[in-house]
Amino acid sequence: MSTPLLTLLALLGFAANSLLCRAALSGGAARGIDAGSFTLVRLASGALVLALLLRLRRGGRGATRHGSWASALALFVYAAGFSFAYVRIGAGVGALLLFGCVQLTMLAAGLARGERPRALEWAGLAVALAGLAGLTLPGASAPDALGAGLMAAAGVAWGIYSLRGRGSTDPLAATAGNFVRSVPLALALVMLARALDAAPPPSSKGLLLAVTSGALASGVGYSLWYAALPHLSSARAAVVQLCVPVIAAVGAVLLLGEPLTQRLLLGGTALLAGVLLSLNAKQRPPANY
Repeated sequence: MSTPLLTLLALLGFAANSLLCRAALSGGAARGIDAGSFTLVRLASGALVLALLLRLRRGGRGATRHGSWASALALFVYAAGFSFAYVRIGAGVGALLLFGCVQLTMLAAGLARGERPRALEWAGLAVALAGLAGLTLPGASAPDALGAGLMAAAGVAWGIYSLRGRGSTDPLAATAGNFVRSVPLALALVMLARALDAAPPPSSKGLLLAVTSGALASGVGYSLWYAALPHLSSARAAVVQLCVPVIAAVGAVLLLGEPLTQRLLLGGTALLAGVLLSLNAKQRPPANY
């Protein structure tokens, strides 16, 4: 399979996670599935698929030999925040908030390590932050504040997870191990949620959407991405991921009937443009005078 096709399928899988999660949770637990159960089923089905792929790969060893509990915790916080956020906000704005907070977390980590951005990077960061503020500031079309906060936390957690995975010699194996370790954390979340609030059992539709999100959009999607990644430069890999929130936002309008508001259009455009500007400046070598 060619690298462009692998990349396209992986990006579609990443965007599908937002659409599947929102479709499952937008009607509430009575019509689909509760957020805790969605998180558990998504992580468990993703762990199963990734572990099977690892076993099928020549020389692959058990998933629990790879990954770490710290990374699994970051993965769990991302998945739980993602699910609980989509009970309250739309898939389009959720995907933009998630992506923006992931990228801003990684940029902030670079600053903390002592990186000195150029003026163009600072300009891009300022535009991205303005777009993020435009998406979340109070107003008639503002997303639910708690939902936006949960998605921002999910984005920070995914950014941390991504930073921890840098330099991994076998990212597919590490991802499989982290997914396996995250399952008992998600199970504890479900047990706690059941103790505090007795939600009805998940519907067959809700379970199917959660399994599809975990097994296909996450498990297979990540495997396709890691197959394409060695053939992409760091700059290109970062830039093509800009497509994910765009695909999710378009899919939310076409498939879920979400409105395309002026706030979403302008704030999302500013956020993506700012991140693209920062990434482009980061990859450009300094001029020699």
